[in-house]
Amino acid sequence: MDPFRLIIDGKKVPTKQCFEVLNPATEKVAGLAPLATREQLEDAIRAAKVAQKSWAKETERKRQTACRRIAERIEAHAEELAALLTAEQGKPMGGLGSRWEIGAAIAWTQYTASLSMPPKVLQDNNEGRVELFRKPIGVVGSILPWNFPVMIAIWHIIPAVLSGNTVVAKPSPYTPLTTLRLVELMNEVLPRGVVNCVTGDDDLGPVMTSHPDIGKIVFTGSSGTGKKIYVNAAETMKRMTLELGGNDAGIVLPDVDPKQIAEGLFWGAFINTGQTCAALKRLYVHDDVYEDVCEELVKFARKMPMGEGTDETAMLGPVQNLRQFEIVSDLVADARKKGRVLLGGDPPARTGKKQGYFFPLTIIADLDNGDRLVDEEQFGPALPIIRFHDIDEVIEKANDNPNGLGGSVWSRNITTARQVASRMECGSVWINKHGMIQPNAPFGGVKQSGVGVEFGQEGLEEYTNIQVVFS
Repeated sequence: MDPFRLIIDGKKVPTKQCFEVLNPATEKVAGLAPLATREQLEDAIRAAKVAQKSWAKETERKRQTACRRIAERIEAHAEELAALLTAEQGKPMGGLGSRWEIGAAIAWTQYTASLSMPPKVLQDNNEGRVELFRKPIGVVGSILPWNFPVMIAIWHIIPAVLSGNTVVAKPSPYTPLTTLRLVELMNEVLPRGVVNCVTGDDDLGPVMTSHPDIGKIVFTGSSGTGKKIYVNAAETMKRMTLELGGNDAGIVLPDVDPKQIAEGLFWGAFINTGQTCAALKRLYVHDDVYEDVCEELVKFARKMPMGEGTDETAMLGPVQNLRQFEIVSDLVADARKKGRVLLGGDPPARTGKKQGYFFPLTIIADLDNGDRLVDEEQFGPALPIIRFHDIDEVIEKANDNPNGLGGSVWSRNITTARQVASRMECGSVWINKHGMIQPNAPFGGVKQSGVGVEFGQEGLEEYTNIQVVFS
């Protein structure tokens, strides 16, 4: 098995050491990733710094064209990337799995390439002319998670490149292979040094977040890691976009048709086997429809096949890594003592045999705020359901969490749903759906769910500094 290589200054760079990347469905080796040294990270940052000076001088139209060509390269290699993604991440090829993620990455790249940041004239009169310009920050450090390693890499890299920055990306050590291949394809289009990719252990992250030659850090991951990045970046006053953990609440009002909303609730909670920052992670259901919603949701969930990603009938895959499997197991074990298990709840014993990190779809009713599965982000296929009677009380409970990424309201009355949505403390609220992000709508969290936004014009502008010229 030939090891993958780093991508530095447009070249594939070997390393003295490699590390194994496991397929979470089989626990077998999916590939060998290069273990970058600190010196190689420095080489990547240096290459990005040199390349940025000339890349920033290119016209916006040329950068837009380059991004469109990246989308074409991804599309030409879509099946290859999807297969590699399934091998290391575990998600199924079909459904809302690897092919879907690659398709979304293409669509996001194409949309972002259409955006523009022309100068704005703030004033032009006999007192003078005032213009606002958006200028690139410089080198962007991208630190990536393991749940959507291709799509999130696109979210980080494409707006950075379009706005005249260069990038050093560091994928999660759990899922580095597809990102390495993605950046290799980007380098078939871009000038050397514009996008670099280094892989290794978590020791590289702090070097990036404190490095004086990196002007911005964009990170998607846990709130705990985000706080460490905040501290490390303070010395150099870096710009930051941090999309951190979520514990999204869904509120089901009493006028719903339980059967009609079951599918939306299910995918809101269990897309990517629940390993999604903006997944539905706490479900508050009005007493009038509580038992019916529980019944219909369980009935729908029982139909969903879980299995190895190469099985085209599988709709859900394993938890991505053993550490996360243990976190979910611990939270579910605690919830079983307090709630009513409607589905699953009993993970297979870890006997030492390689059987994959499969955790059964789990739905536990009759929990409440104060229970760990409600208060803590599970990031896996386990959903707590909480009964409520009073709308003011449930809004207070939904907001009683340090996170504030997303939320949802489920009702036939859109006016009422919007009123409830306006009172929720989160960056995005969906009505009668959950987690449906799109490239033209800004996405980001409040409270401890992050800093800044991604996507759309607002997300693109986060990769720039403002310069105002008075004349």
